Amino acid sequence: MLTPQWLDQLRARTTLSALIGRSTRLQKAGREFKACCPFHNEKSPSFTVNDEKGFYHCFGCGAHGDAIRWMTDHQGLSFMDAVKELAAEAGMDVPAPDPRAAKAAEKRDTLYDVMAAAQAWFVQNLTAPGGAAAKAYLATRGFDAHTLQRFGFGFAPEGRQAMKEALGRFPEDMLVEAGLRIEVENRDPYDRFRGRLMLPIEDARGRVIAFGGRILAKDKTDAPKYLNSPDTPLFDKGRTLYNLHRAAPAARQSGRMVVVEGYMDVIALAAAGFGECVAPLGTALTEQQIEMLWRHVETPILCFDGDAAGQRAAMRAVTRALPLLRPAHSLRIVRLPEGLDPDDLIRQRGARAMGDLLGEARSLVEVLWEAERDAQPLITPEDKAGLKARLMAHVDAIQNPDIASLYRRELQDRYSEFAFPKRESRWQQQDRPAFRPGQRGNQKGRWTPQPESSPESLERLRKAIGGGARDALSAAVLAGLIQWPAQIRRHAEALARTPGLDPRFGLLLDCCDTNEALESTRLATILVENGLEIPGTAEYSGLRFGFLNSGTGADQAAEDLAQAIDLLVERPVLDAALAQATARFESELSDEAFADQQRLLKRKLEFDSRLRQMATRQAASS
Repeated sequence: MLTPQWLDQLRARTTLSALIGRSTRLQKAGREFKACCPFHNEKSPSFTVNDEKGFYHCFGCGAHGDAIRWMTDHQGLSFMDAVKELAAEAGMDVPAPDPRAAKAAEKRDTLYDVMAAAQAWFVQNLTAPGGAAAKAYLATRGFDAHTLQRFGFGFAPEGRQAMKEALGRFPEDMLVEAGLRIEVENRDPYDRFRGRLMLPIEDARGRVIAFGGRILAKDKTDAPKYLNSPDTPLFDKGRTLYNLHRAAPAARQSGRMVVVEGYMDVIALAAAGFGECVAPLGTALTEQQIEMLWRHVETPILCFDGDAAGQRAAMRAVTRALPLLRPAHSLRIVRLPEGLDPDDLIRQRGARAMGDLLGEARSLVEVLWEAERDAQPLITPEDKAGLKARLMAHVDAIQNPDIASLYRRELQDRYSEFAFPKRESRWQQQDRPAFRPGQRGNQKGRWTPQPESSPESLERLRKAIGGGARDALSAAVLAGLIQWPAQIRRHAEALARTPGLDPRFGLLLDCCDTNEALESTRLATILVENGLEIPGTAEYSGLRFGFLNSGTGADQAAEDLAQAIDLLVERPVLDAALAQATARFESELSDEAFADQQRLLKRKLEFDSRLRQMATRQAASS
């Protein structure tokens, strides 16, 4: 006789993936295997095999079973032939058949029959006098008779043995295996659902595979408000979406599928005309459920409550979805007004308000950015750097390289705009006179604002410093070295290392190699003899350094000239670094390159300001 214990041993000795893998190409996916379903035609894999749980399941057509069921349904063998073949491979002897037991096995009810009988009993209880409390609760929700019948509301009465008495034709072990009864050591089994409003949970074919129950007694605080069936051979809560068999046809009509937090939200929305709604079952949205949604629509909408728990649920879903993203497949997210669930929103504002909210669903990348931006205070540079690190960690989780690159660009642009906001130019502040330290008051005791530099003066400065006749600074230093030739040897080494200098500097430095005393007239003659012009005031008219004035003393002139040469030596290094940072920013468009460019631009402006102030100060002091 084939006892349940013997059949369980046979299943345990059979590696299901190896058995199915003989005729179906399986691909490893974490702790499971996946493939295109061998029971129906499909392009993307929805068929999974779990060796730990010992069953296969297709989320497309609902095919489900163990090793024996595979041999009967896929290989076309009879029950006994399937058992014999598996037993031979497992090295087990098949017990001698008992004709009466074999006949009983053929008539044995399946777990689907158990669940269907339980559902019929729950519905019957709702109409009985004991279901008054459940009917009173349903009346507060405003569900009409059609909704109650369509979704199969029922009632589980109090009593630990009520189901066993009602479904006595089924063996105790089947009721336990179906998740309807709880078996504990050294105690009699008892009913799982007691004193609860019941809802059937169906598979993609509409067959009852599990139940959800809501407690009705308000004073009962030692039990969960909502209770779902445990995982069974029929039911895997991480791979099931409530109402999918009804929502899928509706989604084909509307072009969208909406995911809400619970099955009561699904029913409220369906009653208001939104039939394309589903819900996970007591868990955050799983990777398998996301894949199931994508089989029906490319961009499902996740609708979460507006409170902190809803925000956390949204981020969990975003985190789960990122590694799975592929071209044209993503998520959109809606947050309900705080304090309202879908039922409340529809009651207070109407179904149209719900439709408008779904039409304003935001993209995944926008929700990700806002959630991380608002997660922590962003006061210090370290806080902002932490924001960037979190964003890039999310990007690294995306497996599709094209999508990862686009997300990196999008999030970096948002981060740069936030962390490095554009500052108002000083030229935009001309009509904002402001007090500055050192200003003097007018005769009426009011502060007189000092005039700001104009854009025209800035343009003249640019021409004087960096453009035009190759620049007034070089010409001024050349003229200063000719006027004070004793300073050439002092600065020869620094000037020789500076790239891109006026060729006239080379002739002056060559003179340092001679033992002759350097004289201004001799240096001027050398320049002329080599076809070069002597620096004149026209070249450096924008910069009137003190060392160019004949009345300046030798010591002061040497100090002023040294400062000007320091600027001359620093400038090409700064220009080269700025050019390199600019080129890097234009090629990478990253916030690091942008920050480097902005830092060097700031140094360049500071350099220009120092040069102008030095020339003005030294000329005035002379």
